[in-house]
Amino acid sequence: MIFETHAHYDDDRYDEDRFTLIPEIHRNGVDVIIDVGASIQSTKKAMEISERFEYVYAAVGVHPSDIADLNEKTYLWLKEQTQKEKVVAVGEIGLDYYWDKEEDVQKTQRYWFKRQIELAKEVKLPIIIHSRDAANDTITCMREAGAKDVQGVVHCYSYSPELAREFLAMGYHIGVGGVVTFKNSKKLKETVKSVPIERILLETDSPYMTPEPHRGERNRSDYIVHVANTIAELKGMDVNDVYRITTENARKLFPKVK
Repeated sequence: MIFETHAHYDDDRYDEDRFTLIPEIHRNGVDVIIDVGASIQSTKKAMEISERFEYVYAAVGVHPSDIADLNEKTYLWLKEQTQKEKVVAVGEIGLDYYWDKEEDVQKTQRYWFKRQIELAKEVKLPIIIHSRDAANDTITCMREAGAKDVQGVVHCYSYSPELAREFLAMGYHIGVGGVVTFKNSKKLKETVKSVPIERILLETDSPYMTPEPHRGERNRSDYIVHVANTIAELKGMDVNDVYRITTENARKLFPKVK
């Protein structure tokens, strides 16, 4: 079984073939897909897609680059959506200082990151974290908001093996996608070697982060085989064990998935 923990089939790049592509990917061996919201609008689309396919689930949340979407009204709306059967996580939430350098914007990101962690704690769902160029503040916000009480995954992990240990100590998983197949991804490869396979989740971040040998193309969840093969090589494992264990990891983390 293959469990895709992070994709964005709500993205406009799938508008022409979304409803034929997803069944094709499922036939190609991807058993479960979590479509992860990044804005209020994309969260709505993710939930609509999850209702159309029994093997697709949704995460509801607002990405740090889309915090303009958030206010008390939309925050309450997100909370209401978490009660739906096909909603399995709060995400993708977090911090992104790569694009946003201004301190007032970063402060607002931290505020809504912590608020969405608190939401997940209240509704007892795991979180999916986006963190880019903001490692220390991400860990600080998680601690201040009590994120150890909800657990989750650091999606598209991009930091060092040493920082990975800090996330692991808080009970979090490490999301590994197409970047691990890139020739220049030395740091991520070292992280994968050092993190127990029982704490790794497979993801693609489709349509982004397309793995080799398809780099430059629109990503899709059945390309996850290249991620799994690379992890197996790095850890000296049979790839079928990578699929089995990462699926077990995902099912434990996202218990609402049937």
